Amino acid sequence: MESSTTLQPGESVRQFSVLLQNRAGALAALVKLLRNNAIEVVGISVQDSRDATVARLVVTDPDQAEQIFMEKGIPFTCCPLVVVALRESGPGLLQVLDNLMIAETNIDFAYSLMPSKDGGALLAMHVEDHEFASSVLNQAGFKIISQDDLSR
Repeated sequence: MESSTTLQPGESVRQFSVLLQNRAGALAALVKLLRNNAIEVVGISVQDSRDATVARLVVTDPDQAEQIFMEKGIPFTCCPLVVVALRESGPGLLQVLDNLMIAETNIDFAYSLMPSKDGGALLAMHVEDHEFASSVLNQAGFKIISQDDLSR
């Protein structure tokens, strides 16, 4: 089990779901737009269909990214995520899942983020109640990552 810590102060990690046209280079153009504004993508999950692509992104500066999306007319939604630092990929992941199962809270979707500053694994989850899930995992000794922790 992870070492015991207190809940990290700060804003929850925000994820953007960005609607892109299903065409070659659309995702690359979006990432380039963000990088040109000194915003790094630290997490990504892509769901593709024939007509459109939904890119789920976690970035280092969500306030600026949101402003850019609005200025450029890029359709998006935003939601909070629970991000947990894992020291061990196998047992750590199972412990996270077991704790959430015992607490009877559902995970809508999950994906890993780029390694943390210290090289550790990060798991991002969208859950039915992110404050409750954060509390459950914090009480179980997991480190909950805030948006400030991701700003590099």
